[in-house]
Amino acid sequence: MLRHWQRNSRACGLKARIPQGHRVYAIGDVHGCADLLAVLLERIDADDFAREPAETTVVFLGDLIDRGPDSARVLDMVADLQTRRNVRLIVGNHEEMFLASFRSGRVLRQFLQHGGRETILSYMEDADAYARLTIEELREQLPRLVPERHLQLLRSMDNILMIGDYVFVHAGIRPGVPLAEQSEQDLRWIRKDFLDADFDPGFVVVHGHTVAPDVISGSCRIGIDTGAYLHGRLTAIGLEGVTRWFLHEEKAIASPMPVVSA
Repeated sequence: MLRHWQRNSRACGLKARIPQGHRVYAIGDVHGCADLLAVLLERIDADDFAREPAETTVVFLGDLIDRGPDSARVLDMVADLQTRRNVRLIVGNHEEMFLASFRSGRVLRQFLQHGGRETILSYMEDADAYARLTIEELREQLPRLVPERHLQLLRSMDNILMIGDYVFVHAGIRPGVPLAEQSEQDLRWIRKDFLDADFDPGFVVVHGHTVAPDVISGSCRIGIDTGAYLHGRLTAIGLEGVTRWFLHEEKAIASPMPVVSA
């Protein structure tokens, strides 16, 4: 579903704008790094409080889970945040795989190979018990392991959100395709065809999915997946009027983790 607040007709080469009276904080891929998220949310609260009053929205760009050690805690934190903030959730490819794992042992196996093991372990106290389970046994246990509160949160996520001249998605968009016709596959998984394209859609795309040590900023796209699980850096972008700013939280990573494409 396309959530559309307000959009002005202006090319992305000009200054994109958030509607008057609104402020947006968008957060990149958390990937189970609850410690980073906790501090970044405190930074957002402090930053928001220090500015003029506005209607503030916090957008999560997907991939809340997997790879990092505390996916269950991250989902608890986001659910709690929803009780006191206007929160919008974008679905990522990792949420897609997690939800599909409840229905398919084949997908569950793929999910576990791409960071899902850490998510499952965040719901289990006994790692040895996890190791003894077959794929089908684990799939059958998932509804008992994962709280309904978390499932409702994951199922409530949107594919795309537009606020003013900004479009928020997980991975990107297919160049040349109208927003209303974008496929879920592209919105959650696209990479090279979006990142390498030279195009002007008339708005700015804020996305995650593709890891980089720092923010990737172009005239029509801003990538804020700075590798929470990989580089120890979680990033948020603040948007108000035509102004942009960034907030970061960082920690040292003992040993670099391998870069993976999913």
